[in-house]
Amino acid sequence: MTVPRTEIGSPWLLLTFTLPTKRASQRVEIWRKLQRYGAVPLGNSGYLLPNSPTNQERFEWLAAAVRKYAGEASVVKVQSIDNLSTPQLIGRFAEARARKYQELIGELQKRSSAALHKHSPKQVSRLRTRFREIVEIDFFQSPLQERVKEMFARVDASPASNGEAGKVNPRKYLNRLWVTRKRPGIDRSASAWLIRNFIDKKARFTFASETQIPHEAVPFDMFHGGFGHRGEDCTFETLEKTFRIRDKRVGVIGQIIHDADLLDEKFGRKEGFGIDAVLNGWAKQGVPDKELLERGMELVEGLYHSVG
Repeated sequence: MTVPRTEIGSPWLLLTFTLPTKRASQRVEIWRKLQRYGAVPLGNSGYLLPNSPTNQERFEWLAAAVRKYAGEASVVKVQSIDNLSTPQLIGRFAEARARKYQELIGELQKRSSAALHKHSPKQVSRLRTRFREIVEIDFFQSPLQERVKEMFARVDASPASNGEAGKVNPRKYLNRLWVTRKRPGIDRSASAWLIRNFIDKKARFTFASETQIPHEAVPFDMFHGGFGHRGEDCTFETLEKTFRIRDKRVGVIGQIIHDADLLDEKFGRKEGFGIDAVLNGWAKQGVPDKELLERGMELVEGLYHSVG
């Protein structure tokens, strides 16, 4: 990971300061701003940030505030720290951001996406604001950032926020073009199998990014709109429930896909993990999306005939 810098050789900024003991409230004020700016403590030496114009300005303002409160402060450009390597320093920032993302993920997991939209839109807005604040100080792009984006996207695709929710007229979904994301995995392959066999026998499938969905296509397992994850359900389960498919073997397949896709061991089913591994292997071999989907559908067809 490249360290942000304003000058070659000075990748870090260090704020050191002291305040009179009687300035307890001012100390708390400075600490809160350091937290907001994403600074991490460096032992007893001070607080560290990656060197950038924005971070330098923030540290300079804090130093000015400390001096105003009769304290002493310095902003130092640091090339390296003898007992901490660059990866170790980056790790400290990554750990701090990960804690914040995990807190946010916990809040999102406490309630289904549908409940968030239906019962507490203000709460969703507050969570989005928290997310933006974390992203602003996520200097090294934590992988959890993408996970939270996906969770919010599924909130957007919940029954309360898109037109595919609730009751549907099955006739509207005959002879349609269905669109999903590229590199289909087990949920998308199984969902395509379900569509072709129980919803739209003449279904055609295509692949697109979120911003290039064909106007007439029906999205499935996309992050925005269409038929996707809803609450605790994977896309296969959403389609199964929305189109009221009562086939018992489809119900079993839904459990298998759920456990392999969401990894929550809800049904204790292990059969789908092998299929998912095979699909991932084919994807790594460069099998084209259309062929990958067809192969996945064939695997699900075999699985359907193997379950009781």
